[in-house]
Amino acid sequence: MTVAVNAQTFAPLQFAGVNIAGFDFGCGTDGTCIISEVVPPVYQLSGVDGLGQMQHFVNDDGYNVFRLPVGWQYLTYNQSTSVLNETQFSNYNMLVSDCLSTGAHCEIDIHNYARYDGEIIGQGGPTNEVFAELWYNIASYWQNETNVIFGVMNEPHDIPNITTWAESVQAFTAIREAGAITQMILLPGNNYTSAETFVSSGSAEALGMVRNPDGTFTNLIMDVHKYLDYDNSGTHAPCVTNNIEDSWYPLSTWLRANGRQALNTETGGGNVDSCVGYISQQIGYQAAQSDVILGYLGWSAGSFATDYVLSEVPYYNGTGWNDTLLVSMAMSPMTNMLVASVL
Repeated sequence: MTVAVNAQTFAPLQFAGVNIAGFDFGCGTDGTCIISEVVPPVYQLSGVDGLGQMQHFVNDDGYNVFRLPVGWQYLTYNQSTSVLNETQFSNYNMLVSDCLSTGAHCEIDIHNYARYDGEIIGQGGPTNEVFAELWYNIASYWQNETNVIFGVMNEPHDIPNITTWAESVQAFTAIREAGAITQMILLPGNNYTSAETFVSSGSAEALGMVRNPDGTFTNLIMDVHKYLDYDNSGTHAPCVTNNIEDSWYPLSTWLRANGRQALNTETGGGNVDSCVGYISQQIGYQAAQSDVILGYLGWSAGSFATDYVLSEVPYYNGTGWNDTLLVSMAMSPMTNMLVASVL
């Protein structure tokens, strides 16, 4: 099959970056989070130099966005509530402030898989009202920060009713009501918000009905993930696909037909030649669809060990930072020259 490139004229991607993980450590796909396992990517709290990593990525690679995952339980100190714990939130805000100091966009990501301790938001778990109030409290703090992006929820999955989930996502209205009226808000779908099934699962259609309080969908961006290993789990080093035919082509076609846009907030592979090749092809195709695909973020840097299978953690040698193979050979905008930040 030959896949057509539909974009009429080339324009660079708006965003490229990486996840700065650590505040999400201990969180499982069932929405449980063991907060004692958190390793904040904040030097003052753990010795992990997240700020140094981000400064390097901005200055040396041309990255301009970072995703900052955190568990709901961490922010509320293990309370199934919307009330932010002052100490915990202050710790997380150290990372956000570090990120903002680089001049990059910074995504607040609640990393709970649409759940709290095994129960689905709005479908047996926390109510939509509690979820909305959580986001109201978070957004109130950064309402005037134009570089903050609000990631409503990481990787919903096994959601019985996608329409009901879309109603839970509508809780983002609280973000607008908190005064954050212009910032981007990311809307995640079912099946771990997979780009491959975003349309076929009904996620695109259901989330397409979600609107701002004024009835528009301005800056409401579809949030999609896609890995390149054989089962799309992001747990294996080898890459076997560029995802173009089965994921990015159908998704970009739907986005263009419906006047919507998406951001690929998790992607990646091992530091092996197969991933350098396939990731390069994927980013190239995304750039050709830059009218509807805004950019990509790798998984992951931050507090991971450098031998983590999908590590994008740069190594500091005492005088400077050295990137992983995948970043240096494929994902860095200074290498691929497909991102507006370096053009």
